[in-house]
Amino acid sequence: MTLPIARATIHAHRGDARVTLTHEQRFLRRKVLTTDAGEAFLADLPETAALDHGDAFVLDDGRLVEVVAAPEPLYEIAGDLVRLAWHLGNRHTPCQIEEGRLLIARDHVLGEMIRRLGGRICEVVEPFAPEGGAYGHGRTHGHSH
Repeated sequence: MTLPIARATIHAHRGDARVTLTHEQRFLRRKVLTTDAGEAFLADLPETAALDHGDAFVLDDGRLVEVVAAPEPLYEIAGDLVRLAWHLGNRHTPCQIEEGRLLIARDHVLGEMIRRLGGRICEVVEPFAPEGGAYGHGRTHGHSH
């Protein structure tokens, strides 16, 4: 059986099917994925992409498969957010920045650092959409130290 192939994505916020992916899973170029209804398809994009909630794969048969951000175990951080964000950024930690809080993937070492810096942490489970990199599209390792 030949899998449907997606060679492009669009920002649609709709689809004929849905695929729920974590933050890490939304960073891809070529991979077999399975929709929430159990249908497999091949994502074969021209270059590596960092997909956002609401993007959609365009299958070769014309159907759209909407990307849904999966709930993930995160730390919700409160406190001196500018200072805490600086320390997280200094460690190249993916971080979702919102009014009144920061969200990062749970990591006990980072959690201890945040607490030592006076931050407050609450464990939450919700979709994760960290800021994209400053030196490229989405996640990047395009600069050196």
